[in-house]
Amino acid sequence: MIFETEKFVFDPPPAVSVARRVLIKPDAGTLSPYPATTSRELLATIIEGIRRVSDADIIVLEGTVDGSPVTPIYSKLGYDFPRVLMLDVKDCIWVEVDNPLPKPLAVPAFWIPNVILSSDYLISVTPLKISRGKGKLSIPNLMSLLPIQKYSEVEGGWEAFCALGIDKIIADLYFTLPFDMGIIEADQELICDDKPSKGKSEKIGKIFIGDPLQVDKEASETLGIKADYLHLIKLAESGIDTI
Repeated sequence: MIFETEKFVFDPPPAVSVARRVLIKPDAGTLSPYPATTSRELLATIIEGIRRVSDADIIVLEGTVDGSPVTPIYSKLGYDFPRVLMLDVKDCIWVEVDNPLPKPLAVPAFWIPNVILSSDYLISVTPLKISRGKGKLSIPNLMSLLPIQKYSEVEGGWEAFCALGIDKIIADLYFTLPFDMGIIEADQELICDDKPSKGKSEKIGKIFIGDPLQVDKEASETLGIKADYLHLIKLAESGIDTI
C-alpha cells in the first residue's frame, strides 16, 4: 500500500495485537538524520500504533557497518522512546540459522541475533535511498542485522563475505529472516554513494507499507529503482538455478 506522508497513520495488522514481542529494524547506521536514517517521527508513529492495540514488548535493533556501538547513534537521532528496549547487534547473542532454500544463492547459513528468533512480529523500516544506482529498500535494510564481528573472524573477513555477491546475499537473507512487514519512508528520496550524509534528496511524499517483498517490488516499479535482488528472489522461488 502507498500512503501520502502527511496522511500516514500506522494501523497494525491483527497479528500485532496477539504478539508478545515486536521487533523493529530501522536504518540507523550513521549519525546523519533523515533521509540518511529512519526518522524519529516515523518510528514514533509505528510505536504509537503498536501501543494502541498491544502491550507487547517492543525492541528496536540495529548494527553498524564497522561494528562500532549503535547506542550513541540512537541518542543522536533522538530514539528515546519510553518502554522500548534499544538493542545493538554487537551486544546480542548470535546464533547460526540455516538458509531454507534447497540451493542457496550464496550463503547456506547466517549468523543473526537470537532476539530475532524470539520475536513474534518483525518490521523493517527504512528511508528510501539509492546508493551507487541501487535501491536500499526494506529487504536490503536487513543486512546490518548480520554481526560484522562474527564475519570478520572467517578467512577474508567481511569483504570476502560480501564478495559472494551482495544481491545474492540479500536474496538469501530474505528467505532466512522471516520479516512480516516492510515500511519504506519515501517522503524524500536520497541519492548517494557510500556516504549518505553527502547525498542529494528529492521530495517524493510517499510511504510504502506491506509485505517486505511486495513493498520493495512496488517501490522499485513505481519509482524506477534498480533492485536486482528482487529478480533473484523470483528465480529462487521458482526453483530456477541462478548460477
